[in-house]
Formats: sequence, structure tokens, C-alpha cells
Amino acid sequence: MTTISAQSLDLTFPSPDGPVHALSDITLDIAEGEFVSFIGPSGCGKTTFLRCVAALETPTNGQLTVNGMSPDDARKARAYGYVFQAAGLYPWRTIARNISLPLEIMGYAKADRAKRIDAVLELVELDKFANKYPWQLSGGMQQRASIARALAFDAPILLMDEPFGALDEIVRDRLNEELLDLWKRTNKTTLFVTHSIPEAVYLSTKIVVMSPRPGRITDVIDSPLPRDRPLDIRDTPEFLAVAHRVREGLREGMETA
Repeated sequence: MTTISAQSLDLTFPSPDGPVHALSDITLDIAEGEFVSFIGPSGCGKTTFLRCVAALETPTNGQLTVNGMSPDDARKARAYGYVFQAAGLYPWRTIARNISLPLEIMGYAKADRAKRIDAVLELVELDKFANKYPWQLSGGMQQRASIARALAFDAPILLMDEPFGALDEIVRDRLNEELLDLWKRTNKTTLFVTHSIPEAVYLSTKIVVMSPRPGRITDVIDSPLPRDRPLDIRDTPEFLAVAHRVREGLREGMETA
């Protein structure tokens, strides 16, 4: 079942120096339960595409549907959770109350909020930190809290805009493992923006390689890797072959830009 479908999608921003062509002729179908990474150089439209899915930007041309609806209708139907580059936790709220905030805005009853908060804190292994404040947690733990907040209302789609980009490699590896495990347990359709080739290959069932502005798709790679992936799979010939294809797609996009 197709969850997200883009057909000939364009997006142009007006500016004092002339139009900025952010996306050009994006055609892509994402099936239910897929983990799709978007990789490309800065400014290639990866985040812009996620923002279109989330109804935060409006395409200039083309068609985009989310769960068979317009992005705006999908937003109103609470079809997705969004994890940004920065955790964005309020320092004066505990971790539990940060997770509670979107539930409060959406009007969930107090008892239901408490049940959902407990469930997602356990899911991201932060159940012992519910009453801590963000400044008492490491950067990686804060990002896990941000993921829990996005999962709290159990949307079928998870949008993740380079959530681990600012973390060191050791923490990033651990969170990659945790995210993959979380995806396997929840089966949420996940769109993930990254600049890291190993991260994209390790996490994804599908990798979308994009060119510099105007953002175009240069390759779509269906991963041959098994669903269960220990971290050391990154040393296997199969993994390295996919990483090589991603690298070639990035090089091709740079040469034709």
C-alpha cells in the first residue's frame, strides 16, 4: 500500500534575487512500513520535501498525497510525527511534560496522556528519566525524548530531519541501532534526512539520492540488506556495494548540476 506519493513535484521560492528552485520533477512512491532515507548535499531539497509532506511548504506544481489525502488534510488527521534536527525540548518542563505537550494541545484526557507517556518512554528506554529536565540528560537522550514526543500520539508516519547530525559517532551508532529496533517494533513509515552514507545504508529499506539545487532525484536504491542488521553489517560486501552506489549517485548529481 502506497503511503506517500509524489508525482512531478516542483517547488520554487520567490526571493529578491530571483526565484529559487528548491525541488524539480520529484516523482516517488513510499510504501507503508518502509524506512526511506534522503541523502544529498546541503541545499538539495531533502528537508524541503519533508516539509511538503508535513504541509509546512506548498509545492508549486505536481501532486503529493499522504495516506491518500492532501498533506494539509493528513496534518489535520494527525498522520505524522516530526523529529527536528534539534531536540527542541522546553528546559522548564520535565521530560514527561515535554512529551505531554502535543497531547495537551490535541486535547487528550489526562489519564490517556499519562498512559501514552509511560508507553513511549519505555519504548525509547527513558522510563527512569520521566521527571528529569532536559539539561540533566545527554544530547543523545534528549533526541530519544524528542522521538518519544513524536511517537506519543501514535501517528503512522514518522518524519525525521537529520536528528543525529550533531552527535558524536559513538552516540550516533548507538542511536542508529535503537532507531532501527524501534522501527521494527512499530512498523511506522519513516522518512529520514541524513548527510551520512553509512547511516542511510544501515537504516533504510530505500535510499533516495538527490542532486544539488534544483533538488532532483538521481537514484532510488532498494536495499538488499536483511531487516535484522547488526552494526557490523557495515563491513560486509553487500553493505559496501550499496554505499558505493549511493556515492556514485551523489557524484553523478554533482556533475550534472
